[in-house]
Amino acid sequence: MFDEADPPRRRTDALAELAREDLDKLSVADLDDRIAVLKAELARTETKRGAAAAFKSAADALFKK
Repeated sequence: MFDEADPPRRRTDALAELAREDLDKLSVADLDDRIAVLKAELARTETKRGAAAAFKSAADALFKK
């Protein structure tokens, strides 16, 4: 259950926090790890986007007049 004082986070909140994170405190190894994680997330997102576009295209074709 959600506490009213702590509303659910919007999906853009995590992206905004990521963009504001101070990178100066990270070591080269930490930065390399971060890059690897971000690349993996980018690949996952691109795969999901491709599947969503294919689904939309199929639905559009099905309901096209």
